[in-house]
Amino acid sequence: MHEIGPAAVEKLVQTMGVKSDITVQPSICLGTADISLFEMVGAYTTYANKGTHVEPLFITRIEDRNGNVLQDFVANKNEALDEQTTWVMVNMLRNVVLGGTATRLRYKFKLMNDIFGKTGTTQNYSDGWFIGCTPDLIAGSWVGCDDRYIRFHSMENGQGASSALPIWAKFFQRVYSDSLHFKTEVNPDHTFEQPEGRINIELDCSKFGGGKEKGSEYE
Repeated sequence: MHEIGPAAVEKLVQTMGVKSDITVQPSICLGTADISLFEMVGAYTTYANKGTHVEPLFITRIEDRNGNVLQDFVANKNEALDEQTTWVMVNMLRNVVLGGTATRLRYKFKLMNDIFGKTGTTQNYSDGWFIGCTPDLIAGSWVGCDDRYIRFHSMENGQGASSALPIWAKFFQRVYSDSLHFKTEVNPDHTFEQPEGRINIELDCSKFGGGKEKGSEYE
């Protein structure tokens, strides 16, 4: 934010599907903008789809009782980020799960598959967020209230990792349980695909004096 300014950030998130009004000021990097869960999940499709934003749809097809298709709906798509920048973001967000604020997805909820995500805690614990993505499915959860007076009063319960993340985790536990039963395309063995060609952005933080997650291939 300091290097590029809030106006550039606003322009970028708009290409990623955020349509809510954003007050262009530095504090938006702390999560002060009011953005819906629908828009937030939609924005994260950009990272899941190698830089292409895919606008979410509530309805994809309408059929009559005999199975005849009356109407198909196709999601709007646009390229928001290049593949290499997106790959860097995917690896950064993987580390949120591997060694950051979302590690309880591993040790508590036993979700050991390839996941990237981000917790969020804003406005004095009145908003708790978690957006998470696997190679097959993206989802988000929000815990809060339109009235900011109604909120948690401590980080222990109010942080997104405590309030919103468990909802997401239990949903995905059920998704994988059902997918194994019904043999759907949602598979815990799927992994995110690296872009073709040479990656020109260094991902090994240890080369810059940073740490490395023990036992992890992702830095």
